[in-house]
Amino acid sequence: MNQISSPTNAPVLGAIFMLGAGITFAITNILTPIITWQLGVPSTAVVFWQYVIATIIALPLIFRIGFSALKTKHPWAHESRALLSALGVQFFAFGFASGVPVWQMVALSMTGPFFIIAGATIFLGEKLTPQRLIASLVGFVGALLVSELGSEQFTWFSLTPILAAACWGSVSVITKYLSRDEAPESMTLYMLVLITPNHLLIGLILGFAVAILPEGTLPASLATGFDFVLPGGDALWLILLLGAVTAGAQYFLALAYKVADATYLQPFDDLKLPLNTLLGWLILSQVPHVWFWPGAVLILGASSFILWSETKRRNAVSFA
Repeated sequence: MNQISSPTNAPVLGAIFMLGAGITFAITNILTPIITWQLGVPSTAVVFWQYVIATIIALPLIFRIGFSALKTKHPWAHESRALLSALGVQFFAFGFASGVPVWQMVALSMTGPFFIIAGATIFLGEKLTPQRLIASLVGFVGALLVSELGSEQFTWFSLTPILAAACWGSVSVITKYLSRDEAPESMTLYMLVLITPNHLLIGLILGFAVAILPEGTLPASLATGFDFVLPGGDALWLILLLGAVTAGAQYFLALAYKVADATYLQPFDDLKLPLNTLLGWLILSQVPHVWFWPGAVLILGASSFILWSETKRRNAVSFA
């Protein structure tokens, strides 16, 4: 029997792989502000080269899946999913480039489940239960606390992780739609193949906007445009490391979901908040403000409640 798929060690392996994904994603969240905020490399360029490198490293996985998995009835849904995923990454990197601290970025990005609820209700016809509504409201209050809305520390850049979460939540809704008649291998392959070209498309659109818009229209961290040239010096080595770590995180994530259920893995995924907060404090000297902690508890609590209530509801339906 294949050791990875053995039922006796699958939960332990799933937890280890998910923890590995959390650690590697935390490293990317430390490298990105160093390259963008500290070294001044445009976030669009960083993200583009990050995913070029990650895609090259993922080529063995792409060939193992096989291009026959590209047969689909929903090409535009796959493209929309890849574009929204790329936009989410761009918003996230732009937030780092604008000086938003790691703890705030990660906590606010965890509002994704609430956008999934909204999208599934509107576009997939799923029922808005009282549990979903209450959890969404609680998570919203938590996001307000973490973002420091109304304080002198709040900037509009603080909303970039929420925009990223909205994009990634939309990706999950499209994934749910595609999963009705598309194989997981097909969705994985389309994302691997399309995400880098979509980062290229976003960079081209931004470059066009920089060329035609009056000076000062775009934020300083975007106004340099995107020239598709790899930076040199320390930035080059850090981008190469960023791409490699990104590929490693995706591999860890794929292995985790291969051996264990998403419901079981969710608490281990939530460890990304303390992991990122700790690394941001140790490496970047970013200390969360006092309202971060109650806000983070509300976001985590609401997300966990959604997971618990949805699992209970599915179990009730399966036994009915």
